Amino acid sequence: MSVRLLLIAIAAIGLTSSVTAQQTLRLSIDEAQRYAEQHNYELQNATLEIKNAEVKRWQAISTMLPQVTAGFDYQNMCGYEMNFGGMGMSIPMNPNGTFNLQAAIALTGAQIVSKGLNDIAIQMSNIQQKQSRQEIRSNVKNAYTSILVMEQTVTLLDSSVANMERLLRSTQAAVDAGAIEQISADKLSVQVASMRNNITAMRRSLKLLYNSMVLLLGADVDTHIELTTSIDQLLNIDQIALLGQQDFDINRNYSYQLLSESERLSKKQVLLAWMNITPTISAYYQYSKKTYFGKAEGMNMTPPNVVGISISQPIFKSGNVMAQIRSAKIAYQETLNSKRQAEDGLRVQYNQLRYDLASAIDSYKTQKDNLEVTKRVFDNTIEKFKYGTATNVDVTNSSTDIITAQSNYIQAVLNVINAQVALEDMMAEE
Repeated sequence: MSVRLLLIAIAAIGLTSSVTAQQTLRLSIDEAQRYAEQHNYELQNATLEIKNAEVKRWQAISTMLPQVTAGFDYQNMCGYEMNFGGMGMSIPMNPNGTFNLQAAIALTGAQIVSKGLNDIAIQMSNIQQKQSRQEIRSNVKNAYTSILVMEQTVTLLDSSVANMERLLRSTQAAVDAGAIEQISADKLSVQVASMRNNITAMRRSLKLLYNSMVLLLGADVDTHIELTTSIDQLLNIDQIALLGQQDFDINRNYSYQLLSESERLSKKQVLLAWMNITPTISAYYQYSKKTYFGKAEGMNMTPPNVVGISISQPIFKSGNVMAQIRSAKIAYQETLNSKRQAEDGLRVQYNQLRYDLASAIDSYKTQKDNLEVTKRVFDNTIEKFKYGTATNVDVTNSSTDIITAQSNYIQAVLNVINAQVALEDMMAEE
């Protein structure tokens, strides 16, 4: 085999490997949302926050459990004997070891309240995870819809350009035959080039949308995505319209749930401030075993079992505790006011979102009909131009109208989906 053929073979193998390594994901809208729930990094961090909150709760609980320590002490006085003056008595100080085991516990009101604060923190982390999950699902739906609409628009423009190119060819043929002037073909050529530029720009935007989808899904950057849900399946106008007829249960709203937990947290902070003037109860048990390693047993004054309990009560803290209590009460009242204001704001926002959805649906229906009419006018104008009953200006205006109609249709579709997603987020609908 020649060196040239060898290099070609190596390049072909490398190309095949790179193509094979590229993952392809064929996803419906539901599958895309589930995939993002499992792989999106932001959502994974939200899950880790829950685990971190649970760890902190166990840290708080551990401070209320008995703390057990064990130890061993060894002493060797190098043959020293204790003498009692002229009594002729001596006590050998033999090497000895003492084993100690101590269990102690200390309880304060602040510890008990702190455990309750950790429970609230876990609940808030759970709510934030659900909120993040819904945001990811909404973002995936928006990106999915944008891709479908952009692809549909590119297809429509390709069809329009194909018609224009056929018209350009027939016009150029007429110019070559001397039937019409070259200026007519030139104007059509400029119009075709303009439409081609629009299509190229849309294809670039489409590539960016696919890249955004890959990031949202948490997939590998080289992943190829194929969408299997059609725009008609996704854009079920009758079903979307029913969303605006549902009653608003504010307690399902994740933002309101977080505010409710913040209220509980602020109330616990008041109780925590009061705990600074409650007594601290401590108890301990100690076991000791002293062993002599010499020939004679030495003097042992260490009791094997000791039990103790103590209670301490703060008496005077220069008014600092009462200031903390007043500050906590003020913060709690501020939280209540913020929650009431947010409740009113959420209800007003819900009514506005219902209005936005209804308006978006009406606009979508109008723009869809307008696009169909504009396309028929465009096709009709091209036919007229072929037979000389329409001018270049008519063709230019008609092609501009269809591009505008397509842009308005895209925006109308996106407005419907955005309004639907916003209302679903408000109602915690999935």
